[in-house]
Amino acid sequence: MAQPPGQVFDPSALEEGDGEGGEGGRDPEASLRPRSLEEFVGQSRVLENLKVSIRAARARGEPLDHVLFSGPPGLGKTSLARILARELGTQLHSSSGPALERPRDLLGILTQLKRADVFFIDEIHRLSAPVEEYLYTAMEDFSVEFTIDSGPHARVVPMQLEPFTLVGATTREGLLSAPFRARFGIAERLIPYSDEELVAILRRSAGLLGVELESEGAQRLAECSRGTPRIANRFLRRVRDFAEVERVPRVNRAFAETALARLGVDENGLEDLDRRILAALSKTPELPVGLKTIAAAVGESEDTIEEVFEPHLLRMGFVHKTARGRRITPAGLLAIGRKEPSGGEWFREPERR
Repeated sequence: MAQPPGQVFDPSALEEGDGEGGEGGRDPEASLRPRSLEEFVGQSRVLENLKVSIRAARARGEPLDHVLFSGPPGLGKTSLARILARELGTQLHSSSGPALERPRDLLGILTQLKRADVFFIDEIHRLSAPVEEYLYTAMEDFSVEFTIDSGPHARVVPMQLEPFTLVGATTREGLLSAPFRARFGIAERLIPYSDEELVAILRRSAGLLGVELESEGAQRLAECSRGTPRIANRFLRRVRDFAEVERVPRVNRAFAETALARLGVDENGLEDLDRRILAALSKTPELPVGLKTIAAAVGESEDTIEEVFEPHLLRMGFVHKTARGRRITPAGLLAIGRKEPSGGEWFREPERR
């Protein structure tokens, strides 16, 4: 029998730096993941709410309510799913939306679940409609139905499931149907991290990686990390490579800036595609430009621009988004070394009503 498109992960089996978490393992990022709610930096409101929910579920002897984590990629949704399983003392069964193509793919995983186990689905917004609808009764009544035989001899057999906790992670919560979203008892949105929180994360990661990271060096890496721990840790690993090859004992601000420049990150924390987007907008700064036009100009998909690069440019104040398209701001022109066009007030913020 084929194995279901998911994997079982026992959080209690991992010690620091072992298994999937090792640097030589399948996921270099896993070694830097926090292992408990106490180790998790940032998202204080989310953490406090989860602590209360976990404590209440334990006191009642019930599984935790189904949980939905939403927000931009790299903010810790997968880490929180692992932590929930560890805090609850249960196993984590994980899969992803694209891997669950048909209801029978889901059935194999659901029947493996033991009481209070955590079933984590990454990119849950990419579940097909039949699979999503199949989850309705599993989430509410902890039961499913499956069909035996076909044609006139077909029989629908109900099957009872052990009560479990479904944890979904999505970067596009709006793509979830309203009935599906309503079945999650706990819904938390993760927000970008502050530079101070990223510095704390970088210091912890530097200790795990054996990197001598000075405060100013950590600050510089944090400033360029778009409020995202995954990016901060990626920069740290690359800076570690440069430091080891060039035999630099400590990473200070100057070395961090040099390493970032070699990675294509400028003083404003912009990468190559950021600058290309701004350059495309700077050709007609007085006029809004549509997303399709930008995508064609820079040779990247619309989804990637809208989900990965545009949020950072908006937060930095380099791009203004209107109903007619995107416009570059004076700060955006300055970031790529362009002058403001002459002829008066070419850029005006829309009036707030």
